[in-house]
Amino acid sequence: MTALKKYAVFSGRSRRREFWWFVLINFIISSIIGCLSNRPDDANYWDYLGDDPNFWNYLGLVYGLAVLIPTIAVQVRRLHDTGRTGWWWFIGLVPCVGWIVLLVFNLFDSEPGPNKYGPNPKGA
Repeated sequence: MTALKKYAVFSGRSRRREFWWFVLINFIISSIIGCLSNRPDDANYWDYLGDDPNFWNYLGLVYGLAVLIPTIAVQVRRLHDTGRTGWWWFIGLVPCVGWIVLLVFNLFDSEPGPNKYGPNPKGA
């Protein structure tokens, strides 16, 4: 995945495809870990997946911390691709409406041609 190869790169631009694939893969992995961490403790057939009942909770925490920086970085690069500064990322912290604004920004197409954040990643 390109977003993980650029682990902490906050400069440049990211296409919609790169951003949404990263979001989809993280959603799937997080959902699987979440389902495994919410299993009933008396399910004997799950014992081979981890003896500690909190194993999946710890794994989820480690995974979340591991992808925190790449998540912010790919979001900032996606904002750059639409011609916005990376500081717009902080609007996502506004309750109720912040994530909606970011969602709309992420749905916009790339700014055509090069902009102040770099060349168009589409190559057009």
